[in-house]
Amino acid sequence: MEYTFRKAEITDLHPVWDILQQAIIRRKQEGSNQWQDGYPNPDVIQKDIERGAGFVLTDKNTIIGYVAILVNDEPEYAKIEGKWLTDGDFVVVHRIAIAENHVGKGLAKRILAFVEDYAIDNHIRSVKADTNFDNMAMTKTFEKLGYVYCGEVYFRGSPRRAYEKVLA
Repeated sequence: MEYTFRKAEITDLHPVWDILQQAIIRRKQEGSNQWQDGYPNPDVIQKDIERGAGFVLTDKNTIIGYVAILVNDEPEYAKIEGKWLTDGDFVVVHRIAIAENHVGKGLAKRILAFVEDYAIDNHIRSVKADTNFDNMAMTKTFEKLGYVYCGEVYFRGSPRRAYEKVLA
């Protein structure tokens, strides 16, 4: 495997959307409500890419994963029911998705490692993320990687588990 992590380009929109559609179906099959309300959608991904926040994980030249990385840009995080570990600059992780034929290979962990490197490269020591309460795979991934549960945030009326990792 030759994994690389790079900014998504507009020409990546269709393969990224294919991966997200696979993840949406997977969430439903697992009994999760996450991503069952028309979000994310191609417009969201296009906006990620246009503002430089969309990133892809590739194996050779094939896109096998996607994530949106934002810096200090998640208004809902200011309304946390709980308390973040830090109050300074932070990187936000949204929309992690892995291609169906690559699930179970630890690639979400690999994406989060790239995100943490991105934060450090930008002199930021905090990574914040959230996931549905019923997304056990992502919850376990965050906890295995040292993310700390900080409370709840809400998106489109639904509560999410909010996590933060402070980087050394």
